[in-house]
Amino acid sequence: MGGDQAPEHLFAVGVHVLPRPPFTSHLHLVVYPCPPAQTGVRPVTGSAFGEAGRSAHPCRTGHRRASPLMIVIIVSLGAACLLGIGFVAQQHAAYREPLEEMLHARLLLNLMRMPLWLAGLGLMVCGQILGAIALRDADVAQVVPLLAMNLLFALTAAHVIYQEPFGRMLQLGALLVSGGVALFLFAGRPQGGRLPDPVSVRWLAALPVVVVAAALVFFGLRRSLKVKAILLAAAAGVLYGLQDVLTRASLLTLDHGPNVLWTWQLYLLPCVAVVGLLLNQSAFDAAPLQISLPATTVAEPICGIVLGVAIFAEHLQVSPAAIAGEVAGLVAMVAGIVILGRSPFLAKPAEPALQGQHRKER
Repeated sequence: MGGDQAPEHLFAVGVHVLPRPPFTSHLHLVVYPCPPAQTGVRPVTGSAFGEAGRSAHPCRTGHRRASPLMIVIIVSLGAACLLGIGFVAQQHAAYREPLEEMLHARLLLNLMRMPLWLAGLGLMVCGQILGAIALRDADVAQVVPLLAMNLLFALTAAHVIYQEPFGRMLQLGALLVSGGVALFLFAGRPQGGRLPDPVSVRWLAALPVVVVAAALVFFGLRRSLKVKAILLAAAAGVLYGLQDVLTRASLLTLDHGPNVLWTWQLYLLPCVAVVGLLLNQSAFDAAPLQISLPATTVAEPICGIVLGVAIFAEHLQVSPAAIAGEVAGLVAMVAGIVILGRSPFLAKPAEPALQGQHRKER
């Protein structure tokens, strides 16, 4: 090869493990010629047993690992699916409880004896675990908007259970939610952020969140049942947003060892989760999903994004075009959630005795 002439081909080395009886193995090195455009791909190692005759060529692009962002999106959508189906089951069970049980611990105690509610709670917990996994590898502002799509999955589950067709407004709502989330992520490209010290003043940003949730509950107590359900659901969503941030903080602290046991965030997390669950189930007891779920779904991502910026110092793109896209995406997401939440088939099927009982109490 000439001194300045570029090589026509480079080479990659693959390691094959060939089984040898009885329990030994033999390493065999193979050199593959690779076109220049395909270099830089990591070699692929074949398995030790049963794959001796089928080793992958290390230059094949089909063996590249999936991008971390794509994995986060898939995990977050899986979490949203489980959350949505879990909400449908929980609301169907909670709506049977007397209105006097709202905001009382015995509401949760009664629901814990109902298999349908327990199944819904299990699905929600599984969704939260997947959400926690996504939050461990991505910023709050990237994960929470995807979790907001749980209403889409609730809509699908209600369609399957109640056998009601999709209408044009439902299709519009689905398009607005999906397009709004995609536009927000594309325009904002949220990134960065770091875990603050447990005693950092940045954590004071959580105090206004608690105050807002308490104010929503206080004002809801003096309003009509429909408004009360919306305000309780919004308060639950605000606390769920705080729960997302506390979950990520605990997981990031765990990465540095058992020091997480000495942080107050770990012990505040279950308290916030239980109070949020009580508010959520009280809203489900007061009104069907078309009233109670959209407020939760809207409040959680907004609160999560705001806290992600305030506490973790995450940042969004701030160019005029990016800001316009972010605002348009958030507006579209909220509008889509509202449209879907007003869908009549998210309500449970007619049950005359129960409907009459609720009308009297209203």
